[in-house]
Amino acid sequence: MLKLCREHLIWVQNSVFEGEISKSAYFDLTNRITGIIKEADGDSVIIYTFRSLLYSKREVYGIDKRKDFQFL
Repeated sequence: MLKLCREHLIWVQNSVFEGEISKSAYFDLTNRITGIIKEADGDSVIIYTFRSLLYSKREVYGIDKRKDFQFL
């Protein structure tokens, strides 16, 4: 997963990446993530999409470990 995320994003800290990517790179990344994660092992990837400073979107691939999550 580390190698895949480094192809598109900047590594910030343990298991945290950030950056701007094109729509095609985003779809490539999410398609490849779903092929790598193992839900049976409890794996998950969370993607935050910010369209502006006032709006965000949270996507979870695999098991959502924070079901009552509120992003402030």
